[in-house]
Formats: sequence, C-alpha cells, structure tokens
Amino acid sequence: MPGRITPRCPGPHHRPGRPRAAALGTALALVLVPALSACGGDAASANGASTLKWTSTYFPAHWDPVVSGSGAQFRELALVYASLTRTDATGKAVPDLAESWEYNDRGDRITFRLRPGLKFSDGEPVNAAAVKAAVERAQKQKNSALFGDLTSIESVEAKGLDAVVHLNQVDYQIPQLLGQRVLQIASPKAAAAPGKLDQNPVGAGPFVVTQLVPGTKAVLRKNPDYWDAENIHIDNVELTSAPDASTVVSGLRTGVYNFADIEPSQADAAEKAGLDVFVQPGFNASNISLNVNKAPFDDDRVVDAVRHAVNRQEFVDKLTFGHGEATNQPFPRGYVAYDPKSEDAYPYDPEKARKLLAEAGHKAGDIELDLVVPAEDPQAEIVQSQLAAVGITVDIRIDKNWATPFFAKDLTFSLYSTTGRDSAVQTLTAHFGPDGPLNLSSPYQPDGFEAAVAEVRRTPLDAPAYPEVLRSATRAGLESRALVFTYSSPNLIAKSKSISDLPKNPAHIDWTGVTIDGKGTTP
Repeated sequence: MPGRITPRCPGPHHRPGRPRAAALGTALALVLVPALSACGGDAASANGASTLKWTSTYFPAHWDPVVSGSGAQFRELALVYASLTRTDATGKAVPDLAESWEYNDRGDRITFRLRPGLKFSDGEPVNAAAVKAAVERAQKQKNSALFGDLTSIESVEAKGLDAVVHLNQVDYQIPQLLGQRVLQIASPKAAAAPGKLDQNPVGAGPFVVTQLVPGTKAVLRKNPDYWDAENIHIDNVELTSAPDASTVVSGLRTGVYNFADIEPSQADAAEKAGLDVFVQPGFNASNISLNVNKAPFDDDRVVDAVRHAVNRQEFVDKLTFGHGEATNQPFPRGYVAYDPKSEDAYPYDPEKARKLLAEAGHKAGDIELDLVVPAEDPQAEIVQSQLAAVGITVDIRIDKNWATPFFAKDLTFSLYSTTGRDSAVQTLTAHFGPDGPLNLSSPYQPDGFEAAVAEVRRTPLDAPAYPEVLRSATRAGLESRALVFTYSSPNLIAKSKSISDLPKNPAHIDWTGVTIDGKGTTP
C-alpha cells in the first residue's frame, strides 16, 4: 500500500509511479518519497525566511534541460534556468535574459541583446557565447530532446552580449520559441560535462540547487544574482516527487507541503480542507493518434467513422470531474490560434459512424485494433467503449516501451497528450507536420498545411493580419486524418492560503512577485 501522510512526521515510503500520458518521458518506476525535515507548521522560519514546499507529479527525471526537453518538467527546471524570453499572461514573449531583440528586414536573422552583468550560479558570464553553446548543444547532443524544435536555426553568432541567430527561412516565431520550454540556458562550463549537469544543474534562474536526490527531492535557495531577484520573495524551495494522489491533500492540510499539482479527483477534498484550488491556464490537449499509412485508417471513411464515434464530453466528465474541457483542436478557446470555424467539425454521431463503416465494407466486429499505451490509462478504456458502440473492437495493449514504436511511426493506433508549446507554429508542426514528433502518420501532412505554416512564419507577431493567418494554419492542420482531439486536462493546483496568487502565464508556473505569509509585496 502507498504510504499515508499523517499529522506526525512521515517516514520514508514507496509508491508506484503513476502513468501520465500528458508528459512524455514521465518515469513509470517506483519513486522513493523521503521524510521531510519539517512537519506541518508555517512556511516562514524563525528568521523570517519563506519556504515554498512544492510536491509535484512532474519531478524532473533529468535536470539537464536539453535532455528533459519541453515536456511538463520544464516548469520545475525553470526554478534553476532562465531563458532568452519568457511568456506573459497574454501568451506573448517578453524579455528574460535578453532585454530586447530585433529582426533584420528580410526576417531571416534575429539579434538578441542580453542584459549586461549577468552570471550563472557557478560565476560564469551570461553572454552570447553561452547562448550559442546552448543552441548548438540542443541541436547536436546525442540525447537531446530539443533538436526537432530548432530546425529554423542555421547558426548563432556570438558578439559580446549580442547573440545573432541566423535562420534558414523567414521565421518571426523565434522569440516565442526560445522561451522557458525550448531554450533553458545552462552554464557552458557546467554543460561541458552533460552527465554531471544532469545531477548538478547550473543556470541563471531565480534559484540555485543546494541539494539534489535524483528522482526524489531538490532543495534550492534564492539566487541573489538573478536579473529580477528583487521581485523574487521566496527564500527557499523544497521540491519533492509527489506521493500517491490520495495523500497529497493530507500533506497540504498538515503543512508538509504548501503547493502541489493535484488530480481532478482530489479537487473537492482540497477545497473542503480550506486550500486554494485553481486552474493555471495551459495548452494541454489529448488526442487519439491514427496511422493513415496502415489499414484500416488508409480509408478516409474509417477515419471519419472514428471521428464521429468520439464523445468528448465523456472524457471531461469521467477524467477531469468537470474541470477540463472538450476540444477538437490543440489550442484552448480564446487563444489566438484557436479556430472557431473548425469548432465541432465532426460532431458525436455514432449512427453516422456505423454508416461510414458499412460504406467502407466493414460489418460490426470486422475491424479489430490494438490500442498501444505505456500503462493502464482510463482514456484507453473510454476509447475502447466508444468504438465498440459503433462496431470496432479494441484490445488495449500495454507496452512500457511504447515511445519507441510511437516515434518510429510503427504503431497503427495510440493515444497522445501534450502540454502544448509557447509558439503556436511549433504546436502545429509537432502535430501535423511531415516530420512532426506527434504525427503518427509521418510523412503524411494535410493538403495546404505546409503553405499555411510558411505564411505564419512570414508574418510578424504584431502584424494586424497575424491572428487570422495563424487561425488559417490551424484550420489547415485540423484537416489532418492522423489525429482526433478529445479533451483538455486542467493544470489543477492546490496551495496554502499563505501563498499569494500566481501570475496567470499560460502553461507556466512563474514565481515573480509571489509571496508567502506576507513576505514582500503581492503581484
């Protein structure tokens, strides 16, 4: 049985790692949860220092940002690493390590001007040479999870504090792209030994790691040399790997933690315990992935039958307890890339699904599919039930090494969920592009998609036409037969009332201006 947190200081205990399809690379092994040094009580110590006690289901498996990639763990890595840009509450890129940037007239070169006088926590300077090293490492390191995100970058030229990024195409998305997800910048000196960096992270972010127990716990202190240190009001951070979902609320209530991402099933209990429960804005989206290069999905009628067989609201009701949203695209409603014209393009209609299968020559039970997933997943059971209702038999097959055949495009049928990207074009190409990692049907792409994306890249972010150009690219992508989007899972957070409200930056957790127990000023 998983250990239970009680009002007494808990001892070490094991729990089975929980599968999270939304986060690529989340560990599925057993995770050790250590006894914490303090139990209950206030987040402020006797000397007035404030401590964030954050337990996370996305505790980083890797602290080298190149290896960790742009999955959900980037939120925790952002404690240590800063980036050229960051995302504000509107989803736009704003200065971080770079104080400004400027494109050339053709739009195929962008110069980032870094803030003067910055240094990494090991004393190395934050300069253009560090940016150049970070980009090249992300492109070339053997175990990099980021190389596919940087295909527009030809080279980086270092000129003191000016990092001149040469592009192989016109691309005005670069400030959005090189934010906290894709280019968290490590000290080049520390990164010269990537294996050591993975266990001893060195960045220029708001906090510095002082202790790291891999997969279990990290202790951090405020970085006085962080460029915006005056607006960081948290002195210490204790980051731990979350125990079983059912015990997190107890830990929050007794003061073992004061901040946690929680499962929707725990939201009511957290609210009843007097905690602040809220949804941090995000770009989460889940989909059913089809390989149109393999039967039976090489027949458009079978694909359309699956589209009409999907009852998205059932995913929301059963998996998010009403906190999520049904969606047929990878962007949330109200976001600039969301396309209202594509809304409900294939409504739930099981009778129509059965007719389409009959037109394709299939009787009930003719089609038998293996749905390959990395671990037990209630999404899979819902898909199995909904397709059975239209005459398609689905056998759920668990393969813990699922990622290998998925990214090799060897599977016929699977599920995938993402946390999105700060660059809308990156999101679109990842899902629908011919080389998209989330496109199970590579090299297939929908007609008109390539041209539509190229037009977005050529359009400056502040151009009046940008929103409609971007929505047109979304519309072109959604013509893809390879993905059927289902629902958006919430970024659900519970925290002690002693912690002030967080900035509403989509998909990010930003500690700028956040206070604990009244220390500092509220944002």
